[in-house]
Amino acid sequence: AWALLWKDLLCEWRSRDRVVAMIVFSILVVVVFQFAWPEIDPTQTQALAPGVLWVIYLFTALLGLGRTFAAELENDAMTALALAPGTRGWIFAGKATATFVLIGAVQALTAFIFALLFRLDWLAYVGPLALVVALADVAICSVGTLFSAMSVRSRFREVLLPILLIPSLIPVLAAAVQATATSLRGEALSLAALQPLIVMAGIYGILGFLLFDPVLDD
Repeated sequence: AWALLWKDLLCEWRSRDRVVAMIVFSILVVVVFQFAWPEIDPTQTQALAPGVLWVIYLFTALLGLGRTFAAELENDAMTALALAPGTRGWIFAGKATATFVLIGAVQALTAFIFALLFRLDWLAYVGPLALVVALADVAICSVGTLFSAMSVRSRFREVLLPILLIPSLIPVLAAAVQATATSLRGEALSLAALQPLIVMAGIYGILGFLLFDPVLDD
């Protein structure tokens, strides 16, 4: 897991193809929303912002998750991963953690640009917002890494991954939007607000670890 995490982060640092693509895409979507946004009261903007932000986060994450196993397609490195000794779930853990780091960095920049363009003051809510995003990202990266491995050898992987991933993330997105809205209102995040994210992050993480072995065989 540590070897794959280090390899993915080092390769991304050298090429920056996945991060740059996600950053450019997220900024463009924020700008499009900014131009399409109607003239409404700032209070209404604050209320609508969590849903819009998570739509941007979802499609940006899809762009990054689609490239999770791109390097392993070359020279049939997927077969080499399958032949590596040890539990294959740790391959999943290393890839998912690397994706978590990359997506989290892009999301932090996206939130800053979003708040800047929409004139929102989120500085006081950075801590609760980061907690909500981190819990949701665990679920997104877990199930996204699993589905990315399932679809990587398909000719239609660019279409197959969103079709598989988006329905499975609907409960995660619903809970994340609610918790984000609560934190941006300045209210304390209760366990009831975070519990769905904690449960789904745990379920998706455990299922991804256990199911990655047969997925890699297929």
